Amino acid sequence: NPEIISTLACCGHGDKILIADGNYPIESNTNSNTKKAYINLSHGIPTATQVFDVLLKTLAVEKVEVMMPDDGEEPLIFEEFRRLLGTEAVLHGLDRFGFYEECKKDNLKLAIATGEQRAYANILLTVGVVN
Repeated sequence: NPEIISTLACCGHGDKILIADGNYPIESNTNSNTKKAYINLSHGIPTATQVFDVLLKTLAVEKVEVMMPDDGEEPLIFEEFRRLLGTEAVLHGLDRFGFYEECKKDNLKLAIATGEQRAYANILLTVGVVN
């Protein structure tokens, strides 16, 4: 996707990238300068984890933030996120409105709308430093 590739090329240390599930309100919960890539082709296509897997092969990730349900129970998709990141991975949980506030900040450079149907499958990546 040209929008994704060109925006990733412009990202630097500390910039953020949102991979959003099919329920995330991208237009109302990102900043006006965030580039938006709508790759939600159909229900479930592509999944958030498919996009996450590709991005992990493309850029260094310093921090990973996830949206936590109000009841505090961890969604099953978080295990998939950890599996892709590695066993030492830490997922930083934010409540729904805290997550929205993070996504409205100026350093959110890219929001990717996926076809993911699982709830709480939103993941916010902070770009790290390439070793």
